[in-house]
Amino acid sequence: MSVRYTINVPATSANIGPGFDVMGLSLSLYLTVVAEVGAAHAAAAATESKISIAYTGANAGGLSLDARSNLITRTALYVLECNGQRGFPSPTAVTVTNRIPLGRGLGSSGAAVVAGVLLADAVGALGLTQQRMLDYCLMIEHHPDNVAAALVGGFVASYLIDVDRSGNVPASEADEAEVQRREREQRAAAADRSIDLPPENIGHFLRLGCSPKIRAIAIIPQFELATSKARAALPGSYRTQDVVFNLQRLAVLTTALGRETPDPWLIYRAMEDKVHQPYRMHLIPGLPQILSTLNPDNTPGLLGVCLSGAGPTILALAVSHFDEIAAKIRAVFDSQPDGGVATTYEVLDIVGEGATCVATEL
Repeated sequence: MSVRYTINVPATSANIGPGFDVMGLSLSLYLTVVAEVGAAHAAAAATESKISIAYTGANAGGLSLDARSNLITRTALYVLECNGQRGFPSPTAVTVTNRIPLGRGLGSSGAAVVAGVLLADAVGALGLTQQRMLDYCLMIEHHPDNVAAALVGGFVASYLIDVDRSGNVPASEADEAEVQRREREQRAAAADRSIDLPPENIGHFLRLGCSPKIRAIAIIPQFELATSKARAALPGSYRTQDVVFNLQRLAVLTTALGRETPDPWLIYRAMEDKVHQPYRMHLIPGLPQILSTLNPDNTPGLLGVCLSGAGPTILALAVSHFDEIAAKIRAVFDSQPDGGVATTYEVLDIVGEGATCVATEL
């Protein structure tokens, strides 16, 4: 008997202004992974399995089709190996349809990691709890904001316990040389089957309220910004008053977004930040003007605006005039020197459901 597993993982926007590495929203833009497992499923895996990978959608041409290099399948292999299975059932055919732009601050790598964990759970019949899935995700992704929101859905606050991830664990974002180095280490470790199991309960989350009247507008510049580069722009230490500034706003934001009737200026001020956005201004042309000029008085329907994750995408939260708000932000990008910055945009729902996996017998 053959089985098809269909996995859907939402895009996410992290930080939401003051909630650096803490807050995340799940959005109605999806990574879809379809895995078809043949009759050999019951005999999974005394040997390395045969797997094929195909891609469609955003950046499909630039993604690895090697199971040990592709982030989705190498995550799945890590989880399978942690649970005593040497690989995928043979044969397994994986088709990935991705609508989440890569390197734009919309949680593409987090979605891939979550999809890989769900894929392993499905094809390996592991029966993982949601909490255990989060443990695996955090061993790879290291930051809980995106993966927690992608896994559970909605407006999510999260934290994690510091653990050692220096051993045989896949890297979520790395250049080609780093991936190849990690592959060599993993193959060497495979000789004695050493694998770093995640400790239990290393990540914790809380789903917060979010008014159904609020929608998200993602204005997406047509260039990539690696999370590693955006993090390298941050300082090694912060002034106490800047940390307090963010804590004050974060405490208000966690409740303000959940009010039945959103208060525009309350949310707008609560989405201000002094921890990460000021240090990333030079990486995103137009960001200083966008953050300093748009507000609820001069932009009807707007609640707040911020950098989405590490950027370069701009996230605007609004209750109306969605296309008009997008046009106003895109006009700022268009006005930048040297011909402006090309952008696209999406008006998205904040979705209450996180990652899903549905099995169908073929």
